[in-house]
Formats: sequence, C-alpha cells, structure tokens
Amino acid sequence: MYIKDILASVARPVQELRGFQRIELAPGESRTVQFAITPEMLEMLDKDLKRVVEPGTFRIMIGSSSRDLWQKANLEVN
Repeated sequence: MYIKDILASVARPVQELRGFQRIELAPGESRTVQFAITPEMLEMLDKDLKRVVEPGTFRIMIGSSSRDLWQKANLEVN
C-alpha cells in the first residue's frame, strides 16, 4: 500500500510504501487483503521537525509495485 499526501506544507516523497503483505495466488485465484490505515502512516515532520498529521487529501494506492497500481482511493483527513 502506497500513500501520497496530495498537498503538504513541506516537500514530501511522491509516494511512500506504508503497508506490505505478500500473498501467493494460483492462476485465476483472488483474495481479499486488508490494511488498517493508522495516524502514524499519515505522519510527517513539519517545518519545526515535529510529527504531525496535516488535514487534507491523501491518495491510497494498492498494487504489486509502485509502477503497477490497481486500486486508488482518496482519504480526507480533517
């Protein structure tokens, strides 16, 4: 699971790997994988080097790699 902060007050990586679960699938098989998104996954260091979760939009992306993302959704933090 990759997370991207759409508009942060300081420079952030384009996307960050925040969750990982390795599963094996047979051809044609599917499974449900769940991730709990915690405040720590959304944290960043602000301009004063304090850990904060800024309000705004975060893009949540799921896939087999950062170049092969199958699912995307936005998460709004108030």
